[in-house]
Amino acid sequence: MTDKDRAIEALTPRGAGHQFVFYGDSCSGVPGHLHEQKLGKVNAVVRRLRPAPDFAVFPGDEVIGLIPDEAELRRQWHHFFDVEMAWARAADLRIYHATGNHTTYDPMSERVFADVMAHLPRNGPLGQDGLSYYVREGDLLLVFVHTLSTALGGEGHIETEWLRATLRDHADARWKFVVGHHPAFPVNGYVGTYQRTIGDEYVPAFWSILVEAGVSAYLCSHILAFDVQCHAGVLQITSAGAGTAHRMPEDVEYLHCVQMAIDTDGLRYQVLDEDGTLREALHWPPPAPPQHRALDTGRNTVDGAHLGTGPMTFGLSGRAAASGPRQTLCAAVTDSGAVPFWLGLVGRKLQLTAILQPVAGRSPHQWLGPCFAPGDAFDLDVLIHPGMGPGGLLWRGRGADRWTGFDGASPWGAERLTWPDTLWVGACGAGERAIAYAGADLKVRLGHGAGGERRHTQQEGAANR
Repeated sequence: MTDKDRAIEALTPRGAGHQFVFYGDSCSGVPGHLHEQKLGKVNAVVRRLRPAPDFAVFPGDEVIGLIPDEAELRRQWHHFFDVEMAWARAADLRIYHATGNHTTYDPMSERVFADVMAHLPRNGPLGQDGLSYYVREGDLLLVFVHTLSTALGGEGHIETEWLRATLRDHADARWKFVVGHHPAFPVNGYVGTYQRTIGDEYVPAFWSILVEAGVSAYLCSHILAFDVQCHAGVLQITSAGAGTAHRMPEDVEYLHCVQMAIDTDGLRYQVLDEDGTLREALHWPPPAPPQHRALDTGRNTVDGAHLGTGPMTFGLSGRAAASGPRQTLCAAVTDSGAVPFWLGLVGRKLQLTAILQPVAGRSPHQWLGPCFAPGDAFDLDVLIHPGMGPGGLLWRGRGADRWTGFDGASPWGAERLTWPDTLWVGACGAGERAIAYAGADLKVRLGHGAGGERRHTQQEGAANR
């Protein structure tokens, strides 16, 4: 038996719950096309999961589409369902689909989508039969939204009142997921309202609906990457690696599927590449660190090798001073004076900012958090989670239970850091590079456990397989 034939152990609920697979954006449907070959490899990984998933979620762009010829579009859908995905029908695997920009780009393609998806529920908002719908499976609710409604304006336009009403009507569901094609928040720095993301005018209301309803995650695709973020306690998980041959960006992302389990302890997932290699994994919400340490102002000695093995928190409190250039709250400093990690207040807005520079001589990347006014007291936690890639820098008010991600534009995060054995508080080393904290009453507390989920490199994943 070769590795490509070996079963892959699926995550399963610990008690009551569900397990499923989530993957999208194959842009296939054309016999002999490269995308067909790539989708076939990802499908082969899904077929190796044991036990098999309860169902699959495919958040759009099944076929390459984007053509005015209805007959050709229908031929693509026929090839996708009856050839490329025939195995799923034979295995009795239910697949729930969302609309996408390659498949519902004008009224004709919307009509075709609704027709070829006749097996899906017809319980969406007025005018969106077969485009938006919900599925209730016992204690699980899946709501599929149409993020490019031509009736509302096209790509990036979304109906929200039906979504609000549906979530309210099913408030008794223990677990809730919303599925759509476009991310609500930018992924890997790919910014562009209506093109890369849901339109800016819709996002605040859309996300507040998810938060108020206690939705576990918004599952989306469109940006050809894997990504996870958290905003006001709700995850945005992006999976667009089901076969489209190019990536965003090419040197970081990879073809993949995501296998998930949800139970009373939270959500877990494993991201498997086209060879079945484990590339990323997460358990959310993260457990509270069992170890806490108050750091002294100035230089602190830590176990840097241990810090990079799992999530860590910095508890920060103090009173902000007048605005200035940069003020250090906490920084990791190597013996040579390099600063791979810096956390502090920046500029007139006194914006909480994290700066990561994994490689000396290469441009650092920034993540932006909340702002403060001069004299403001602050008391918050910052989470550094190497298992979440660029979404792994988060903050919340002390005592709050909902994490929110910093805003960033990078395709990588703290998983690239090598932590030194020195952490500075209130300064960034000595001398003119100190960038000292100018406020008052600064206290920093480090919380860290005995290891946890982190991003896997391809080599590490192969070793762990």
